[in-house]
Amino acid sequence: MLILAFQNDSAPSDELVDACGDSPRWACEWVFDQTDNEALAGIVDWVIDRPLRIGLVVLVAWIVKRIVHHMIGKVVDRIRSDSTERQMERVRRLSPGVLAAADDAARERGKARAETVGLVLRSFSSALIWTIALFVVLSELDVNVAPLIAGAGIAGIALGFGAQSVVQDFLSGMFMLIEDHYGVGDVIDVGDATGTVERMSLRTTSIRDAQGTVWHISNGEIRRVGNFSQLWSRALIDVGVAYETDIRLAQGVIQRVGTELWEDPEWGDGVVMEPPEVLGVQNLGGDAVQIRLIVKTRPSSQWTVERELRLRIKEALDEAGIEMPFAQRTVWLRQQGDVPMPQPVDPATVRVAPIPHAHDDEAQGPDEDSGERS
Repeated sequence: MLILAFQNDSAPSDELVDACGDSPRWACEWVFDQTDNEALAGIVDWVIDRPLRIGLVVLVAWIVKRIVHHMIGKVVDRIRSDSTERQMERVRRLSPGVLAAADDAARERGKARAETVGLVLRSFSSALIWTIALFVVLSELDVNVAPLIAGAGIAGIALGFGAQSVVQDFLSGMFMLIEDHYGVGDVIDVGDATGTVERMSLRTTSIRDAQGTVWHISNGEIRRVGNFSQLWSRALIDVGVAYETDIRLAQGVIQRVGTELWEDPEWGDGVVMEPPEVLGVQNLGGDAVQIRLIVKTRPSSQWTVERELRLRIKEALDEAGIEMPFAQRTVWLRQQGDVPMPQPVDPATVRVAPIPHAHDDEAQGPDEDSGERS
């Protein structure tokens, strides 16, 4: 009896249910108890309680967004610092003489990549958080969100199938930024085009080639990338000399030219990162002996160094009297009076050796053959 009485006392009355619903909120119930007015209680429930709940949802969403953005900032800073430190460690190991300039370039490059990645992650997280908050607010307004969620799911599936290439482009662009495959100003080879990167987004990459043509390539279509401008480059020159040349003398002349370029204040320690090195004979060609010279340069400076070296090597070899041969052919001219011209021959009168057949060998037999050998 006590339990039934407690249940009857705790159960809301029919008037309260009509005014505030099956699960009355505290504000609606309090106003109804004080005024015994269903309409006023319903208005208070709508004006006070629901906006308070909606405001609480918005406040929680804002706090979650700030926390997520702070975490994204930490992750992006970690990516930037780790990438910059790895690059600087490679520079310290390979070319410690250019550490200061390389440090500034690496930091600027890492800063630009970090800002781009952070902007994308913050935008995506904000859209996701506010979308969830919107559905919660709609449910507080007694809007049935189940059809909306189902419709959004169907639309997402349809969009995923219809825009697979766009999604692939965005994902590829994101990984290219995080892994630092290339950046604006780098000279790259992507197979379809080779040139300088002028603009890079999450969807496309714009490359200007040597003829001035701008190529717009979707990031999802880039299968491999050759970067000519990361950390350092290398100038490679094959110098051809005649076979009659003293090869050791030619190598010495080429090495002297490279050393003079390294000691030149305009080039050495500014464009050329290390003293040039003559590797030796690279190839014995049909017209010349190829001697290879390599020079480590600043990124994207290898072509300028190659042009300057070719000019200086040509002048030095001419001064040393070393011939740089060109393609040569020896032509013999035969006059008709000196050597009798061949007369036409009837093919039927030409004697040729008989061609043995397989059945002739079989007819000979093994005994006759062994008897001749004995």
